[in-house]
Amino acid sequence: MKRLPLTRRQMLSGLSASLLLPAGLRVPVVSADPGNPFRHGVASGDPENNSVVLWTRLTTTIQSAECRWELAQTPDFDSILRSGTVATGPHRDYTVKVVVSDLAPGALYYYRFHFNQHSSPTGRTRTLASGALDALGLAVASCSNLPFGYFNAYEAIARDDSIDFVLHLGDYLYEYGPDGYGGGIGAQLGRQHVPPREMVSLEDYRLRHAQYKADSQSQVMHAAHPLIPLWDDHESTNNPWRDGAENHQPATEGRWDRRRQVSLQAWYEWMPVRDPGPDDDPAAYWRHFRFGNLASLVTLETRHTGRSQQVDYDIETLGEMTPAAAERFLSEIVGVPGRDMLSAEMQAFAAGALAESVAAGRPWRLIGNQIPMARMASPRLSDSDMAYLEARVSSDSLQRARYFQRLGELGLPLYLDPWDGYPRAREAFYQSCRHAGASDLVVLTGDSHSFWQNTLHTDEGHPMGVELGTTGITSPGDFLEFGTEGARLMDSRLITSNPEVQWTDGISNGYLRVRVTEAQLRADFVGVDNILSRDYRTQTLRSVAVLHDGPHLHYAVHEEG
Repeated sequence: MKRLPLTRRQMLSGLSASLLLPAGLRVPVVSADPGNPFRHGVASGDPENNSVVLWTRLTTTIQSAECRWELAQTPDFDSILRSGTVATGPHRDYTVKVVVSDLAPGALYYYRFHFNQHSSPTGRTRTLASGALDALGLAVASCSNLPFGYFNAYEAIARDDSIDFVLHLGDYLYEYGPDGYGGGIGAQLGRQHVPPREMVSLEDYRLRHAQYKADSQSQVMHAAHPLIPLWDDHESTNNPWRDGAENHQPATEGRWDRRRQVSLQAWYEWMPVRDPGPDDDPAAYWRHFRFGNLASLVTLETRHTGRSQQVDYDIETLGEMTPAAAERFLSEIVGVPGRDMLSAEMQAFAAGALAESVAAGRPWRLIGNQIPMARMASPRLSDSDMAYLEARVSSDSLQRARYFQRLGELGLPLYLDPWDGYPRAREAFYQSCRHAGASDLVVLTGDSHSFWQNTLHTDEGHPMGVELGTTGITSPGDFLEFGTEGARLMDSRLITSNPEVQWTDGISNGYLRVRVTEAQLRADFVGVDNILSRDYRTQTLRSVAVLHDGPHLHYAVHEEG
């Protein structure tokens, strides 16, 4: 796949916001024309080596609408390769989805839609390669909360012509109302959630998806690159599990299974993915993407089909908990048998996909994973650390720092919603990967609003690969309540407290750029310096190389930005 070369300065300093978009594309302008039916842009995704999904949405009120689509190899559409019409209506919220088949592997295409006398913006997409592939470029994104700021990282991804596909690891949108997470900043920026309430009904989820797709920076990313999306929790609501969710109250919000069903219905309507069949479980969404002879990407489902209910700390008893009691808590409550993360079907699918990848001789095995997998105990904070924070933060923030300090003293995990809260499930996943011949995983992770460079090991210390985590597009790091320098302190203590954590940055927003060749995988942690206005610059904060060492992986070099 031909790409424009990047200079060393661009690789280290990031791509300037002033750069042009890839050839044939332009920044979409959200039209105020009430007659414009394409107010939500275009998107493509869920690629295979001979097909891809094209998506748009019509703003109309007629009961049955027919939309025409075209696909070509050049942005001027001089020669139309495929075309057709597709019907839509209120039964699917006027979204339009086309699976275009019989395409060439590893090919670049342009597409557009027409309705009445209007034409959509032009989108660019591509299929997966078959056979020899020299290089693969991925942008890895997560946690795009609209009220917290502008999607400048999306725009930077659109301008990055080294990207072939965007892997979105979830929290593509958030469920909260104006008084919820991010609502205060949203009010200041004029980016408050629509509808002005927490999403619960099908109408709520549809309106919220429409708001996010109406954002011009989101539109330009979707137009520039095909999407490989996963969901995490906020596409439905915070911290779900098989039979409920932390942010779901049945007494006032109805049955959980109904809320999950409508949230997934809206997700399938509004995302460029293949719809489930009539006999398929919509929650059972996992994929194996084969990038020629170079790499496999296996995506996981960790929220709705297999996960057991989360365990929470009892804050009232932490102060009196002894180290022995903490060990019992980890073994007898957190580590009790039967606390699952993946469904049996999901785990079998992943093992089979990895075994196929090994047998096919692809050198790279990528895992699309929503939540941190590495072992991550709370940071051990010294008395001098606490004195530093006490002099600089509010009483509420200081109380939270003391909570983290206590967890660190007891050697307890930072959080229990990630894989640390399901250690037996993590070990079972590792062992199934080993049985498939794959101890060289590159786990790509979202959710945490932090950049991560981690290593992974079984309980007995067997190397399982590396974890590269991306930060939030806009969602803030959890330690920013301690100020920028306080957050740096917490990041530093996380590194010294956890052998599997090589580096982290919970301060920056941005995305992860992954460049794969046969010889190495290069990861660039790309930060945006501002999300409170559209005036921003990008900077590569750190670059690392991952190399094979026999059946395992290791980090070779890194460059600080």
